[in-house]
Amino acid sequence: MMKRRTILTSALAFGALTVFDSRLALGQQLSKDAVFKDKDAPFLGNPKGNVTVVEFFDYQCPYCKKAYPTVKKVIERDGNVKLIMKDWPIFGDASIFAAQAVLGAAQIGKYEIALDALMKTGGRLTHDDIENTLTGVGLSMDEIAAAVNKHVDKISGLLDRNYAQATAFNFAGTPAFVIGSNLYPGVLDEKGLVDAIGRARRS
Repeated sequence: MMKRRTILTSALAFGALTVFDSRLALGQQLSKDAVFKDKDAPFLGNPKGNVTVVEFFDYQCPYCKKAYPTVKKVIERDGNVKLIMKDWPIFGDASIFAAQAVLGAAQIGKYEIALDALMKTGGRLTHDDIENTLTGVGLSMDEIAAAVNKHVDKISGLLDRNYAQATAFNFAGTPAFVIGSNLYPGVLDEKGLVDAIGRARRS
């Protein structure tokens, strides 16, 4: 079985939001590179895109899953956008397990397959639901578990950074987006996402 972890639970308090130059715990500065260029974060789209869309999400968030096909469509149609889906597992142990599993799949080159599969699920998830979904698209839970355990520090560190960033931005829940220098809490429809990308590109 994958080694399970407990996500940070202490809230970080921040005042009026400035997108960048807010302060994280332990005195770390929240920089654009920290948000947009985390070397451990898997991504979709164009790695050299002139705009990066960051979405904080949870595999049990119905709004995230409903919006995901639109997000992918916009990114693929544009062709010049990098998409970083930042796991922010806020709905309990199953969400953490799902995030770990997909990040483990990323270590064996199966990120998009695992991500797409879980984003097509409905409602709340159990550990069995997650495992059955991933094996149903041809993935091996033994290989994923081995990858998670091999890269546990890398995966745990990434999840901790995602959590700290989402909290620093004062996001109340998922989904939430950072595009350019702007925050977009909540669902973005197709027009809203296209407009946000255009705004970032012009800035």
